[in-house]
Amino acid sequence: MSKVHIQQLGKVFGTASANAVPALQEVNLVVEDGEFVTLVGASGCGKSTLLRILAGLEHHSSGSVHCNGAAITGPSADRAMVFQHYSLYPWLNVMDNIKFSRRLRVNREDLSSSDVEAASGRADALLDLIGLGKVAKSYPNQLSGGMQQRVAIARALMGQPAMLLMDEPFGALDAQTREVMHDLILHVFKLEKATIVFVTHDVEEAIFLADRIVVFSARPARVLEVLDVNAAIGTDRTFETKESEAFFRLRNHVLHLIRDQTRRASPEMTETHS
Repeated sequence: MSKVHIQQLGKVFGTASANAVPALQEVNLVVEDGEFVTLVGASGCGKSTLLRILAGLEHHSSGSVHCNGAAITGPSADRAMVFQHYSLYPWLNVMDNIKFSRRLRVNREDLSSSDVEAASGRADALLDLIGLGKVAKSYPNQLSGGMQQRVAIARALMGQPAMLLMDEPFGALDAQTREVMHDLILHVFKLEKATIVFVTHDVEEAIFLADRIVVFSARPARVLEVLDVNAAIGTDRTFETKESEAFFRLRNHVLHLIRDQTRRASPEMTETHS
């Protein structure tokens, strides 16, 4: 059963024809339930725009996009998004940041004692899952970048969304922390069983994490190729996976596609709507 079904999707920014900026053009894509799909492409091609449309934060201009058979017309508790910048509330500690998304959706006066207990139990479980149980009472400015992003991921998972949308969530982290986060997100993916759509500029990251990679053209983005990563390198991902010949072949193929699109891109293309 498909989780997301995208047909002939288009997005144009601006209304006047002279100022119109096409971001997406005739995008067709199916994301299956329980899949980890990464989106890569030339810088500024429209990957993040597509992700924002899936989140309901942006409206498409043409075509259709459905999740679980229903048209996406706005945000939903079934879809949670994690951004590159952690967006934590500095006045809340780690535990309260994680619980905050639930508080937004539910009137506290309507919560029974069992609801409160269940929410606390869920938050405790997520803290253990992301390895931050010892800093539950700490504040964001007391945490490293990697720890802050762990909190943001836990907060997104608090409502048990069916789909997790991640927009370059590890882009601001150093290489060593990124590797730790890769192992963490794969562990979370396996346990939470959420469908994940993940935007990244890092081709090796895209390959290491994904079941499938979607490679986009330069703006306006079209689907150039969809690659079955599991078929190419297997489903078990370890540090040694990145040193395998199959991994290098796939990486080089994806890089070639992206570099070719970058060369074809017009000079005036910007990253305004990346």
